[in-house]
Amino acid sequence: MKTSSKTLVAFAAIIIGLICTYLFSPEAQAQDTMQKEIASKIIRFHVRANSDSSEDQQLKLMVKDAVVTYLSEQMKASESKEDSLAYIEAHIKEIEDVALQVIKEQGYDYTVNAYITTEYFPTKSYGDVTIPCGEYDAFRIDIGANTGQNWWCILYPPLCFVQGSYGVATDESKMLLKNVLDEDEFDYISGASSEDIGFDFKFFSLFE
Repeated sequence: MKTSSKTLVAFAAIIIGLICTYLFSPEAQAQDTMQKEIASKIIRFHVRANSDSSEDQQLKLMVKDAVVTYLSEQMKASESKEDSLAYIEAHIKEIEDVALQVIKEQGYDYTVNAYITTEYFPTKSYGDVTIPCGEYDAFRIDIGANTGQNWWCILYPPLCFVQGSYGVATDESKMLLKNVLDEDEFDYISGASSEDIGFDFKFFSLFE
């Protein structure tokens, strides 16, 4: 038993050593810098359901659709991340009212809390575009107890407004990203490097 415990401790020490070596390697530091640069230019959109019941999950999607439609009409003139954040912050109440209207029409009395925050997102792939895990500025909507599974997309550049961009990045979605990111950043998240991002940042996510 003692030998087994010592072996386990030694194995754990080796694993921790390898992780630390990787995390502090130039490659890992470069990836971390790239993620921060990408995060500085985009806004995520995060809707959290009241619970994981099928009814609450369906309601979450209905709220999401209504808010995305509202924002797509109201934010057409937005030309930067800063403009988008400023608009959202100035119209939080109106956006909450849009969500509440959907909730009431469906016969629920859940509260809605909408706010701008900075939070951690896991690695997310949209076809051949992969957004690395890390902290991002986000517009978040919590429905009721907000203990259910969430839904998210990219609000700026406005990928949420592009049909079909939820699961796979369309050519229009990629063009929107190209207009915001520099060449190195876009190449990093696009098909040429998505496998590397998928492995490296999932590794970071698992470690965290």
